[in-house]
Amino acid sequence: MTIELNGGHYIQGRWHQSGEHFHRMAAASNQALPEPFYDANDTDVDAAVTAAESAFWLYQQKTAVERATLLDTMAEELLADGAEIVAMAMLESALPQARLQGELGRTCNQLRLFAAALRDPMEPVIVDRAQPERTPLPKPDMRLGQLPLGPVAVFGASNFPLAFSTPGGDTASALAAGCSVVVKGHPAHPGTSELCTRAIARAIEKCDMPQGLFSLLQGHSPGLSTALVSHGAIKAVGFTGSLKVGRILADCCAARAEPIPFYGELGSINPQLLLPGMLEAHAEQLAQNQVTAMLLGQGQFCTNPGLLLAIKGPGLERFIATASNALAEQGAGAMLTAGIANAYREGVESLLPQLELLAQGQAIEASHQTRPTLAKVSGKALLANPALRQEIFGPFALLAVCDSADELLDVISALEGQLSASVHGLEEELADFGPHIQRLAFKVGRLIFNQAPTGVEVCHAMQHGGPYPASTDSRSTSVGSAAMKRFLRPICYQNMPQALLPEPLKDGNPMISVR
Repeated sequence: MTIELNGGHYIQGRWHQSGEHFHRMAAASNQALPEPFYDANDTDVDAAVTAAESAFWLYQQKTAVERATLLDTMAEELLADGAEIVAMAMLESALPQARLQGELGRTCNQLRLFAAALRDPMEPVIVDRAQPERTPLPKPDMRLGQLPLGPVAVFGASNFPLAFSTPGGDTASALAAGCSVVVKGHPAHPGTSELCTRAIARAIEKCDMPQGLFSLLQGHSPGLSTALVSHGAIKAVGFTGSLKVGRILADCCAARAEPIPFYGELGSINPQLLLPGMLEAHAEQLAQNQVTAMLLGQGQFCTNPGLLLAIKGPGLERFIATASNALAEQGAGAMLTAGIANAYREGVESLLPQLELLAQGQAIEASHQTRPTLAKVSGKALLANPALRQEIFGPFALLAVCDSADELLDVISALEGQLSASVHGLEEELADFGPHIQRLAFKVGRLIFNQAPTGVEVCHAMQHGGPYPASTDSRSTSVGSAAMKRFLRPICYQNMPQALLPEPLKDGNPMISVR
């Protein structure tokens, strides 16, 4: 299959090619591909954001149903180009076809979920009726509405070229909220971003939406990212990536003359609490499940189970033996980029002198590959050294072995914020570890029982976020219909005439809750 790419930026309904360029890599072979992609400059940033600001005001005239139709149409157009998009993503990420087909389906389901939420809102509209007879002062009519923040900058993620990138959850939720979007495409998969943008552009045209509603800026220079979040017309940022880059961008947002919200998902080691009874009864199955989960996508999931917590015992010894044997049979695998592979190796090598190596997969054959690693440390050492609790992005897991339940509680108390944690325990032993489970709940955005954390369901009840550094705002989620709340702000309308009220706030709406 031959797919022609123009390598440019999509701004105001047109493709632009200008300035310096870079080359993408075929992830499986780590070989440069011939097509050039252009690196956006300050002029491109200003043009895209200016177009987004103009489109934002036009977009406000569209109804919730019209916005829903746009999201549904985006899903249809992405699926229409699905074979080409998946093939391009396979080339640029080395992720398998089945995984990317599933990710495309998930991406479209996100769009449809927001569309459904717009057509059939779940939350009531709060109205305080006027009480003109109240003394000593009359009570005014007050109605609580919401306004979109404005143009949103969205950053594509390296590990999800579809679901958390150009057409992903941040883009979908911002559009659902009524915001325009400027996407900074990830340089690891610019071809995928371009193909997705073509589908989005068709949807915008079919639904008669303003052309500047969506823009794509390609590029790999750090200056592009900081210029985008520093632009005065950008009103919020959605980001999924490393703690290092996320902090730089978050600090830029906070340092602006007008500080803006930065919604960053920055990292997580997703602790797995292995209780003694479950280990005694199902050690071998738990071990197999752990190895399977930590190897998904070569460990490049934000929910990769990277820390195992347990108390000494015979069940744990069986777990270690089974997991070590299974891991040793695993071959090396290509990472998303050579840079990610190098960072993984450096991270593992820096920690191993302080750990007991339990098992590694087979040796790597190329610099863009990694081998899975399982290591062990005492609970006391984990408590004493915060560096051991940091994320290593890739197929790495650390088993912390505690001497007692009290030490296990101390370890849980010392953990930083996480996206998720799993409790693996028999029903009859959960009550005995109630304090541990309660303390763990205050560390995470999603608490899971007897299941790996790697599945993130796209649904209304999902919470994909957590205390820092898992995310920069523990009150928000980047997955699920509640994600659009990030890009909305409350506004109270006092004594506004019915004719001027937004449609959802007018009398007769069955969702109105009168106070």
